Amino acid sequence: MLESLKDKTGAARLQHPLVITIIFIVTIVLGFVIGKGGMKVAIALIILVPFLIYLNRLFVHPIIGIYSTLFMAFIAIGLTRYIQGIPLGLSIDGLLIITIIAVFFRNFFDKIDFSLLNRDIVYLLIIWFAYSILEFFNPQALSRTAWFYAMRGLSLYPLLVVPLVLLIFSRLRHLYGFLIFWAAFSLLATLKGLQQKYIGLDFAEQHWIDTIGGITHIVNGKLRIFSFLSDAGQFGAAQGAAGIVFAGVAAAMKGWKNKFFFWTVSILSLWGMMLSGTRGAMIVPALGGITFVILSKRTKVMLVGGITMAFLYFFFAYTYIGDSNYTIARMRTAFHPEKDASYQVRLKNREILKTYLADKPFGGGIGSAGNWGQRFSPQGFLANVATDSWYVQIWAEQGRVGLILHLFILMYIVFKSFYLIMARVKTKELSNILGALLGGYVGIIGAAYGNGVLGQMPTGILLYISWAFLFSAQQLQREYDARLSQGISPWSFAVKD
Repeated sequence: MLESLKDKTGAARLQHPLVITIIFIVTIVLGFVIGKGGMKVAIALIILVPFLIYLNRLFVHPIIGIYSTLFMAFIAIGLTRYIQGIPLGLSIDGLLIITIIAVFFRNFFDKIDFSLLNRDIVYLLIIWFAYSILEFFNPQALSRTAWFYAMRGLSLYPLLVVPLVLLIFSRLRHLYGFLIFWAAFSLLATLKGLQQKYIGLDFAEQHWIDTIGGITHIVNGKLRIFSFLSDAGQFGAAQGAAGIVFAGVAAAMKGWKNKFFFWTVSILSLWGMMLSGTRGAMIVPALGGITFVILSKRTKVMLVGGITMAFLYFFFAYTYIGDSNYTIARMRTAFHPEKDASYQVRLKNREILKTYLADKPFGGGIGSAGNWGQRFSPQGFLANVATDSWYVQIWAEQGRVGLILHLFILMYIVFKSFYLIMARVKTKELSNILGALLGGYVGIIGAAYGNGVLGQMPTGILLYISWAFLFSAQQLQREYDARLSQGISPWSFAVKD
């Protein structure tokens, strides 16, 4: 019966006995439910209709699930300022799981090409996830609930996202769509930041500052801009990454429209980074820029890039120009850590952790430090010692064994991507675009030393998708060549090959 349904299309499927039976049963059930529940139930069912339509489209086109996940990665945490009591962060988990189910249903009659997942990056992410599972049994852990919440961004999301992208989202048109989507939301994030800076906070943002955020977001009487992201640290790092990625994309892509759009987004994103007041975010465009310049393999670009980096370093480290501007003055303190009281506190905290973790090679358990520790096990030692750095938190929660494994995976991705771009990608345009993605990733690796930004949203999801594209470099190169040989634009959405 299912085979006969498969052969029919459009309105003909509605005449199939199985479909008629399902419609009849659903109609009876809905009539009974509305009759018992009244108007409230009827309204809820009306609201349910758009959701069902969305699910229908997602199951037909699972790629919608990836874009939906990206959308929620950008706005979910910010929405909690307006909608309280609902764990919107779990929407990312739900979307990823539904998308995986949709992939299987979409290919119900066809075989899924699992050979696409036969990649070293997938195996590494499986190992990292397995280590996280073992951490559930860490005898030092005080809360298994904290483990569940913290583990998701740490190891579950990359394990779900990367294979999904490799299966259904790894073509040139997908790469272009991903860049457009990322750029659009980066632009919106800066515009929202400018509104906060020059117009003021709305009621929900002001309430958040007054109750929770003011401790870290009001410094010397000045507001650190956070846009619609979780906090200023995440906003600064995300915009720094966007600034360097889209500068590289703009320099690489052909066509004045692409160049104008991506240069605009790059400049505004870097402005947003400055507005955040996040000093550690400055390392993102610095390291990302160096990475992109090296990968460009062009002497002129290396020379100009090197001079620019040297000038910026000299400007911030050895001059006092612009100190009357609060943003410039705050950014300059990143180049003089010995004068920064907060940096000295961080060094003391690391000494405390070093003593505590000396006999704990597997750490104190995932979720025992940082915000999750303060929420679920506030009595714990790690919950009361600020970690700040992403790597310090990995070290505190998973010990030196976990930190070594994590750093190995991160560095493997960097060096393997370098190799693929330098040795396997022959087209300058594609090479530079992938180099820009790698530059953004390297920059975030650097920023994660001072802030826990690597696994947070939206940066985490953006990086995981970038990893999949970087490890698909050879496949993308073959598709690029094939399209050019046919006289087709490599970035055309119309061609679905």
